[in-house]
Amino acid sequence: MPQDFGEKNVTIYDIAARAATSASTVGAVLNGTWEKRRISQARATEIQRVADEMGYTPNMQARGLRRERSRIISMIVPLYDNRYFSSIAQLFEREARARGLFPMISCTARDADLEKATVRQMLDYQVERVICTGATDPDGIAEICARRGVPTLNLDLPGRQAASVISDNFRGAYEMTTELLNRLTAHDPRSEAEILFVGGRPADHNTRERLRGFMEAYQHGGRVVSDTQILTCGYAAEKAEAVLTERFGDGRDPPAALFVNSTISLEGVIRWLRKSNLHPSSDMVFGCFDWDQFATFAAPDIVMVRQNVDRMVEILFEMIDAETTPAPNCIEVPPIIVSVD
Repeated sequence: MPQDFGEKNVTIYDIAARAATSASTVGAVLNGTWEKRRISQARATEIQRVADEMGYTPNMQARGLRRERSRIISMIVPLYDNRYFSSIAQLFEREARARGLFPMISCTARDADLEKATVRQMLDYQVERVICTGATDPDGIAEICARRGVPTLNLDLPGRQAASVISDNFRGAYEMTTELLNRLTAHDPRSEAEILFVGGRPADHNTRERLRGFMEAYQHGGRVVSDTQILTCGYAAEKAEAVLTERFGDGRDPPAALFVNSTISLEGVIRWLRKSNLHPSSDMVFGCFDWDQFATFAAPDIVMVRQNVDRMVEILFEMIDAETTPAPNCIEVPPIIVSVD
């Protein structure tokens, strides 16, 4: 049965007993020298997992006396094959190197378990800070890092346990929806045609805020959003294609306008358009939250929300340069509306 430690400080001897190993092996894993001891990666990961579960907190004052700074700063990102996240990774690496830091970046595929496992491995390399970009469970990661005395920061998606730098998703969605409604009215002042919201996850903070901006822009125009307008099918391109195929298959009339919730979903929307012999420049009003210059070739009149990655990363490194642990507040950076006519 698991031991109840209550208020007692967990020691390496407690961890060794639980993990059925020696205290010296546990010490090597926790101080990052396990590779020199020829301890396997699997064994080190298991010992770290046990330490985390038992709530082990290292003596950071003693640790600081026996090790030098690693100068390693790490970041997890959900995707590489996306202009937004690849831009963040590239800027992060540039700014880290400019400060004499070594950047460690890993893609975690929006998988909460993989995020945590990756961060634990990063901590084994004695990283000085972890940046959670678009993380599924940033608070869970912050708790793991706190037990090792390593601060975290959140980028793109916010958390409650660490400071966050994100886009003003509400404002960007409100402005883009207003522009789409204006374009619909310009086509036909009496039109009551609907805009479909496609892509994203209802539980995701960014999607919730974009939906809120979408709905408020509608309400400001004296209209109400119906449940049938919201197709939050996830971010994957194939899901966006599938939900539109299901809704508008068998020759049914296509939507008058689309609010696409990411360039990832946009790929699926473009595939659906091509298979349906539709053209966004002539058959519908089109908008996408996020920006990719190549999207204008597929949809010449598209309205896009370009997230201000430069400013977001700049604020991030202002916090890092301060070498403090900022309060867990959320800084929202205004995005830029790119309207192509």
